[in-house]
Amino acid sequence: MSTRTHVFIVVVAVVAALLVLRLVATRQLRSKYALLWLGIAMAMIVVAAFPGLLDELADLAGVEYAPTLFLLLAVGLLALLIGHLTWEVSRLEMRLRTLAEDNALLRASIDDRPVGTGRPDPAPDEAP
Repeated sequence: MSTRTHVFIVVVAVVAALLVLRLVATRQLRSKYALLWLGIAMAMIVVAAFPGLLDELADLAGVEYAPTLFLLLAVGLLALLIGHLTWEVSRLEMRLRTLAEDNALLRASIDDRPVGTGRPDPAPDEAP
């Protein structure tokens, strides 16, 4: 890769890191996800700053073409990210179902109250 490409990758990674920090500051992104994205940005900066590092890692892994290793790592990371996000969605879906059921039970108990005095039922310690 040319020096221009390396500089471009560093600029993109720094802009991405700043965007992530801004999203965390405005509470639009939780910190656990911010750490993931900041880690990816830092990895991009390291790979761009040290061009020979990817070649050495590829040699250690027994991969002949270094960009293949980079793509393999990127696909693996994306697969892990998709797995984690799928787990999060499933967990939140179960919590949402529980909340909806609790809400339905509360509404049913409110609707079953006798309508008489127009006042809410007295609290247990206010019984006549």
